[in-house]
Amino acid sequence: MDWQFLEETFVSLIGALPLTIELAVTSICLGAILALLLALARLSGIAVLDWFARLYVFVFRGTPLLVQIFLIYYGLGQFPAIRHSILWPFLREPYWCAVLALTLNTAAYASEIIRGGLLSVPHGQVEAARACGMHRIMLFRRIVLPLAVRQALPGYGNEMISMVKATSLASIITLMEVTGVAAKIISETYRAIEVFVVSGAIYLLINFVLTRLIQLAEYRLSPHLRPPPSSTRSTTEAVAAGDPQ
Repeated sequence: MDWQFLEETFVSLIGALPLTIELAVTSICLGAILALLLALARLSGIAVLDWFARLYVFVFRGTPLLVQIFLIYYGLGQFPAIRHSILWPFLREPYWCAVLALTLNTAAYASEIIRGGLLSVPHGQVEAARACGMHRIMLFRRIVLPLAVRQALPGYGNEMISMVKATSLASIITLMEVTGVAAKIISETYRAIEVFVVSGAIYLLINFVLTRLIQLAEYRLSPHLRPPPSSTRSTTEAVAAGDPQ
């Protein structure tokens, strides 16, 4: 094992890490907004919105992400209307094409996760909020959305991890993120195993940090699952034991 080569490879790949993280964060944030809109369209009761959301989810979940990236990067430029539109300065750039493909793809999966979270909100709490005089926007913001986020967070966490790994596909459209730089090093040194071991370790580190952040968010959103403070617990145990203190 050539440790010096591994160290040099690690330093080279770390230099591409900001682009990988930027792709993942941007696509996840934009995808979350689009996913929420799609989930609300599914639950709106309006047939046109419902069928549009169903078709969107069917198309983007049923086709490979690699094909979607190719169609956006190479396909959109074939239409003169797009080349002469205000969107062309963005769509001709590999970065924005990758962000668009990742965003559209993750929104399809995340919309079903969010829809499941919205459907899991207890109907009794919604009725209680309505009885208190909350209007629909306040009801959604203060009751429905927080509960839905807590229910959907474990599944959405898996989707976030998948998107971090999916950023590796951006290398096929010339973006030099971690996998792109790894492929370049392999083409120069022909030492694929060592390079891919290092790149895999970097992705593993990113997802390790991400899983810990998701666990922290679950902990913060689940106060009923937290252990009681030590003083409260001691008092409770004393009362249960019959100690009048």
